[in-house]
Amino acid sequence: MSQSGEILKGIPVTDNHVHFRPDGQMERAIRGFLRQGGVRLLLVHTPYEDLVASKVGGFEPGYERTLGLARRARQLGVEVLVALGPHPVELLALERNEGLEKAVEIMRSGLEVASHYVLERRAVAIGEVGRPHFPVDETIWDSSNELMAYSMQLAREADCAVILHTEEARPDLFRELATMAKAAGLSGDRVVKHHSDPLVLPRENHGIFPSVIAREDYVQVAARKGLRFLMETDYLDDPRRPGAVLGLNTVPRRCTRLLLDDIISKDDLHKIHADNVREVYGA
Repeated sequence: MSQSGEILKGIPVTDNHVHFRPDGQMERAIRGFLRQGGVRLLLVHTPYEDLVASKVGGFEPGYERTLGLARRARQLGVEVLVALGPHPVELLALERNEGLEKAVEIMRSGLEVASHYVLERRAVAIGEVGRPHFPVDETIWDSSNELMAYSMQLAREADCAVILHTEEARPDLFRELATMAKAAGLSGDRVVKHHSDPLVLPRENHGIFPSVIAREDYVQVAARKGLRFLMETDYLDDPRRPGAVLGLNTVPRRCTRLLLDDIISKDDLHKIHADNVREVYGA
């Protein structure tokens, strides 16, 4: 174990958002994560080019692949939580091939299937779902918002978290998401804004839970503001872009730096990586 690993002993250091692919570098990345003191990952479902929902009978084959990757990861000694759901950009491809009405129907079914996996305790969250992070036409935008609202309703019914992919995090976006969650009867503690800026203060996030992208400056800003946040790399495991978005060893390295620089304590890190994860996911 590295020096970082020794420093972080006793803290269940968690990367709150990673993706794995069958053709990626999962094993190598996980070994690096563990060596640096990482303990737990939230594996989030991602689209697979060879398992298009409209061609393989829905999202279940893809979800099963993600669960299979989670089993492989656990064999390497890392703890793995799983989130399942239709990625919002899949609506665009489905709309081109099937038309908007059918595309929305397929996406709704994908959300419902994901919620069943949660109820079966094979996943802890619905996600990542939401809306595209780039401009789209009004019909896609409105349909995406309807699907996002439906995902919150299903999360309330399944008593689980929902992980949201949206445009760049801003206080007005968090306010909008909080309004949607309230309408669905879902607590803001169960709504995670993936790939978030360090908007940790209540007046910035309006009760939504920020999952802060683990850039060094973002993590330091977040930790100086408070402890109500999660940390993520959004690791893509894409062999065409090694290390994108951030390398899998980043979160434990950032945690070590926060301790060595006396920005937060080990108790503070335990709050972020144990208590916050339990609050959001019940795990």
